[in-house]
Amino acid sequence: MSELYKLHIGDGPLLISIPHLGTEIPSSLKHEYSEVALSVADTDWHLDRLYDFAKALGATLLGARVSRYVIDLNRPPNDESLYPGQTTTGLCPTETFRGEAVYRPGQEPDQAEKQRRVAAYWQPYHTALQAELARLRERHPNVLLWEAHSIASVLPRLFDAKLPDLNLGTQDGRTANALVQNAAERAAADSAYTWVANGRFKGGYITRHYGEPERGIHAVQLEMCQCIYMNEDAPFSYHDARAAVLQPTLQRMVGGALNALEHL
Repeated sequence: MSELYKLHIGDGPLLISIPHLGTEIPSSLKHEYSEVALSVADTDWHLDRLYDFAKALGATLLGARVSRYVIDLNRPPNDESLYPGQTTTGLCPTETFRGEAVYRPGQEPDQAEKQRRVAAYWQPYHTALQAELARLRERHPNVLLWEAHSIASVLPRLFDAKLPDLNLGTQDGRTANALVQNAAERAAADSAYTWVANGRFKGGYITRHYGEPERGIHAVQLEMCQCIYMNEDAPFSYHDARAAVLQPTLQRMVGGALNALEHL
């Protein structure tokens, strides 16, 4: 068990990555952060609990411990924008999703500090991710990398109106075979939730970088509205009843995508 991430090892052709699960800000850095940021509101809350069902499918689960306010594990290490021209947050965010300052005045990380954080926090997560994908590919001809994310349903700074409940991303079909994507889409369409594929969220760095269907790695990102399984206001509590309704849909989406691998 690493101090930087949680890892549950399975032997099935499924790896669930949760890079924004972390809530920890190292004690050596906390004095730099604003009071707003210390609430780590933009965490992808409770996704390890929500996806716990996947262990019965033989899934490997990798979840970050360190907050995205320290470094965003789903951004390129050179901080290149994934959505040019759109408002987004960077490798070491200086604003929250609502535009609030992450750091106290004058405490924003410089380039040297950003590179230190890449080495200290970003690289270990990606090293573990690469190692698990390589291990699973040795056992299976095709592997599903499921990128698990969630976000507040209404964030005017980032997108218009309310976000659809389920937002699938495969970089417009580049990161997963069409059979895999279509299976996940069918399960979403058969549910009571609103959904879209490759809309506002097409997949972050992990999906785009590791998704290589021609080499047997099929990456699908699912960005969900948090209101469908938790309370979006502090203290960001898990909502058992909503989550219980959602989980069968998630099981069908992940299970359908997994079943599609067998036909490739």
